[in-house]
Amino acid sequence: METLIIRTGNHQSQVLLGESYNQVGKYLPDARVIAVTDKNVYEHYRAFIRQWPVIVIKPGERNKTFETLEYIIDKLIRLNADRSTFVLGIGGGIVCDITGFAASIYMRGLRFGFISTSLLSQVDASVGGKNGINFRGYKNMVGVFRQPDFVLCDPSMLKTLDNHEFITGFAEVIKAAAIRDESFFSWLEANYKAALNHDPEALEQMIYRSVKIKAEVVELDEKERNLRRILNFGHTFGHALEKVTGISHGEAVSVGMVMAAKLSEKTGTAPAGTALRLQQLLSGVGLPLLSPVPPDDLVDAMSRDKKKEKEQMFLVLLRRIGEAVTMPMPYTELKQHLHDLR
Repeated sequence: METLIIRTGNHQSQVLLGESYNQVGKYLPDARVIAVTDKNVYEHYRAFIRQWPVIVIKPGERNKTFETLEYIIDKLIRLNADRSTFVLGIGGGIVCDITGFAASIYMRGLRFGFISTSLLSQVDASVGGKNGINFRGYKNMVGVFRQPDFVLCDPSMLKTLDNHEFITGFAEVIKAAAIRDESFFSWLEANYKAALNHDPEALEQMIYRSVKIKAEVVELDEKERNLRRILNFGHTFGHALEKVTGISHGEAVSVGMVMAAKLSEKTGTAPAGTALRLQQLLSGVGLPLLSPVPPDDLVDAMSRDKKKEKEQMFLVLLRRIGEAVTMPMPYTELKQHLHDLR
């Protein structure tokens, strides 16, 4: 087992990598615990979860809403949660996002932690202190920055995922390597098949290196003022694709990274061959590469992204595999580039 510590301001958050979910009691405070999970996770781990009072929400991105947030808060009230209560989110990225948000605003803030059950949440969504919900179709439009006490990542839980959900989590792994660590990217090129086959050693190393990259960035820039923006590589295009097409987050990020890498080459930011190398790894894993959305429609959806400023969008591009840069681009210029790249 490996433990990573994320220090932000006066807070310290533990990421417990390779720890068994059955050992979570070692990390819980001496306080009343209320669990939050979704129906799918509850069906898999009912006997384990029922040791605490539990709030069960509907699964899926379409339920990451004010309605679900209100439901959780109403249940916390009915369960007599007070300021000493600890909230334990057990699930994937959606459960962790909305549980952290509910805990952060209930009675002006309860302590909380996560048992992360999907690859996407273990390597990205549950780590870093972003908590929130979608609003009127726009991703993560309402939320807060607040760190969990801990995130427990047990790779054995990934065996309950269907193959599609497991594969889509690799998008965030590849993103982490592409923006920050070329040696890790090379390792993925050599070892992704072992990880896809649930090889324990490969999975643990892959998750550890992904989380380590994110932890380093979050420590330096918790509130996304500057450096942390590089974690959005592929996400500006990706969130727009999610909204327009309804494809999964991992699939959208995969396509978004390819678009951003091609744009990096076209603008002279990255050398030729950068996008091809990225595409080969994504394709090998089984992730999509092409956008089905016309450039005008995509840019229109992007113009409603929270990363926009005035009449321009801040994009994350690659200088090379292992190094990213954030740069502004007017919508008119972006639209022309996307037309040229089709």
